[in-house]
Amino acid sequence: DVQLQASGGGLVQPGGSLRLSCEVSGFSLDDYTIAWFRQAPGKGPEWVSSSNADGGSTIYTDPVKGRFTISRDNAKNTLYLQMNSLKSEDTAVYYCTRQSNWGSRGQGTQVTVSS
Repeated sequence: DVQLQASGGGLVQPGGSLRLSCEVSGFSLDDYTIAWFRQAPGKGPEWVSSSNADGGSTIYTDPVKGRFTISRDNAKNTLYLQMNSLKSEDTAVYYCTRQSNWGSRGQGTQVTVSS
């Protein structure tokens, strides 16, 4: 059974940092590109970042470039998203997906950036 579970969200002030984790099961992380998406209230899903199977190639949407870093520990079957210099517009539920397939998302984690 393929599962992807995001965690690590919370309430943070503007300029703060959070580190999200995505623990996967039912498949080997090192066989797949894994992506982070986010969905803000009342909006559709937005792709945030992707990491290829060996982690050697990473890409980001423009609004988060220079602030977010995607990484992975294939031995732990876990993907991470380090988020720095957070802004109010980063507020959303964050999900991880397999192969950038929105339909593969599991439980998300809420990130709220507010003073």
